[in-house]
Amino acid sequence: MKRFFSLIRQLGWLFVPVWMAACAAHPAEPVAAPAEQAPPVAPAAVPPAMLKVVAVGDIMLDGTSRPVFAQHGYDHAFVQVKKFFAGVPIVIGNLEGPLTTRGTPEQDKTYVFRSPPDKVSRALRNAGINVVSLANNHTLDYGPDGLEDTRAALDAAGVAHMGAGPNLREARRPVLMQAAGKRVALLGYSVTLPDHFYARPDKPGTAFAHEAHVRADVAAARAQADIVIVSFHWGQEGKTQLRDYQMHLGRVAIDAGAAAVLGHHPHILQAVEQYKDGVILYSLGNFTFGSYSRQAQVSAVAELTFAGDRLAELRLHPINVNNFDVEFQPRPLTGAAAERVVNDLIALSALHQTQLVNDAGTALLRLPAAVSAR
Repeated sequence: MKRFFSLIRQLGWLFVPVWMAACAAHPAEPVAAPAEQAPPVAPAAVPPAMLKVVAVGDIMLDGTSRPVFAQHGYDHAFVQVKKFFAGVPIVIGNLEGPLTTRGTPEQDKTYVFRSPPDKVSRALRNAGINVVSLANNHTLDYGPDGLEDTRAALDAAGVAHMGAGPNLREARRPVLMQAAGKRVALLGYSVTLPDHFYARPDKPGTAFAHEAHVRADVAAARAQADIVIVSFHWGQEGKTQLRDYQMHLGRVAIDAGAAAVLGHHPHILQAVEQYKDGVILYSLGNFTFGSYSRQAQVSAVAELTFAGDRLAELRLHPINVNNFDVEFQPRPLTGAAAERVVNDLIALSALHQTQLVNDAGTALLRLPAAVSAR
């Protein structure tokens, strides 16, 4: 090996004069400097697709409103407010009371409701409401037959529904919708009496909000959808004060992957809470509800704007639902009346560390791109 390296060194010296002679015979030509290259241009950022979803509170077109709708038709309920739904691909409501002409009325219940199936389901669709929760305390007012007819009427009209079914598995099944290139999953639960309205593995009914079910269902829905929205029928009628379980279940849903929680049953507006990257609307109040009430006088239409799969903005439009005034035809509020509703929402939500602002007579919440855990 030493002899090999010694040979290489000797040969190297032999090549030096040859190399020098070659260089002298062929002087090096000047080498042009490499052309300057423009820095790579980063592709323009593509803004995420924007998706609007609108949500309203309780819808019940029976009771003392029946003669009004018999005279004017069921489209009458939505004439003044369907402008909020124009061009919106997903519009959600809570449908109280079955759409049926069959069944036996629930015994020992003060109020039972039912509405004409074909007329009401078509009126919902004509207005632009295309998905409803059935998870509430009136869905089985006329028993399993009433629930079956309700689901059939909504299916025939092209209105999706969640929160109730022929068994517990179906009641817990999410609605899946496609809009703006996004898959949206919707789930519905009830936390109201009577408890025998709740579905069982082999019994029709509504989905009860067991915490373990909510966690599992939201996580499973999030695995197959970009956005998950959860509806809860909960709380105290006529009270702005929240019950502890409302706050707990609402946060459970957000923690499991929901972007928004929609509440109803109190018939009046309750607070909004921003929690992590989502919002909880504890009660949207009545939307169009077929009874007279001194408590249920104002409400709001919720407009949720998503940027990609993230909730970017919530806007609440005040409406008049005082049936002594509007006669079962809710109407937008403006001016001082709208300002009062917005200011009440701001005050209620501030109790939950959520800062709504008054934006031209609407209550507005803008969510930052990323929110730290609270």
